[in-house]
Amino acid sequence: MFSLQTIFGKGDKFYGLLEASADAALLSARALGTMLADKSESPALDEFRVARRREKDLFAQINQELVNTFVTALEREDIEALAGALYKIPKTVEKFAERYALFADRLTDIDYSSQAAMLARASEVIVNMVGELRKGFKLDVMHALNERMQSIESEADRLLLELYRDLFADQADAGKLMVRKDLFELLEKAIDRCRDAGNVIYQIALKNS
Repeated sequence: MFSLQTIFGKGDKFYGLLEASADAALLSARALGTMLADKSESPALDEFRVARRREKDLFAQINQELVNTFVTALEREDIEALAGALYKIPKTVEKFAERYALFADRLTDIDYSSQAAMLARASEVIVNMVGELRKGFKLDVMHALNERMQSIESEADRLLLELYRDLFADQADAGKLMVRKDLFELLEKAIDRCRDAGNVIYQIALKNS
């Protein structure tokens, strides 16, 4: 006969899978910071593809485990929602990296470091929030982390407005302007993906507190 501890122990695997998924998102954000700092005219995309493939594999594994596992550590719809939100972070970062690589030789004078740093900070918050799930649903801790995430996202919104102003004021080349605008918006979208994941985690904590 299986003990309750054994049954619920099987559900704990989801914590590990979700933590690995958050780590993959952080890996992609850090890889982006490194790529932008190098200012290479032919940036490599291997790290982004590895992170995205890792995230994709974890997403598939989580879905398969949901089929195979009778008892889960969290409600199934919450696991699915969080796995989906985490999956979108490296997906968006890789999309930025691919587009940046296409035009890198024309973008070396553009500084994306501020937004990239915000993305890394947002990804670190997500890693912390996911890690807190297995420790119990401490609303004060989750609230503080979620507030930090919201602050980063608001700062990114403000920065994007300033970037719009500078771009349209200084850029005479319409084609280059559109490329730069698209890239700035993709970085903003990646930060928004982190915010979305944070909101899912916070709602899980509220539901289970």
